[in-house]
Amino acid sequence: MTTKIDVFVDYVCPFCFLVEGAIEELKQDRDVEVTIRPFELRPDPVPTLRPEDDYLPRIWKDAVYPMAERLNVPISLPTISPQPRTEKAFMVLQLAQENGKADAYSEAMFKAFFQDDRNIGDDDVVVDVATSVGLDASEVEAALHSEDRRAKQQADQDYAVNAIGVTSVPGIMVDGHLLAGVPSATRLKKTVDDLTTGTATSEVRS
Repeated sequence: MTTKIDVFVDYVCPFCFLVEGAIEELKQDRDVEVTIRPFELRPDPVPTLRPEDDYLPRIWKDAVYPMAERLNVPISLPTISPQPRTEKAFMVLQLAQENGKADAYSEAMFKAFFQDDRNIGDDDVVVDVATSVGLDASEVEAALHSEDRRAKQQADQDYAVNAIGVTSVPGIMVDGHLLAGVPSATRLKKTVDDLTTGTATSEVRS
């Protein structure tokens, strides 16, 4: 039986990028259906972070870079200041999902920010990233200016916060159970196995 998995992400969260490998391994080794869902860490009007302040360099030094080295993922702290908002990128994610390109689009968006140091809050960058995975430029432009898509993004954010209780990302929900932290592929597979056999451990919380 297929296990449904929702992965709540923000494109400015490096841990969401670093967990992609574990998600891919899970998809290869287990019968799962993965849906990428948006969660803005700092939605407007909450101020976004600045790389020149103390917080980001410290977190990257203590946690992000060691994890990236362990996983062999090239990544660097972007220089865009303040960090971009991701509402528009998520509005285009809707289009990517409709075209079966959500995984490719999300990976490209992460790489644009964390490997190419591009401002993914800029319309032109979003269009460029989206078309690089095969989305139609005119449809992307329309999505960026669609009030219906903006309203859906706000509804998706509300769903993540108030219906699911997501407070940080990545937030990985396996068959209705929300996992804490940044799980390894081994932990993800064990969680799926435990839920499938009805022996979920205390590490899985609803």
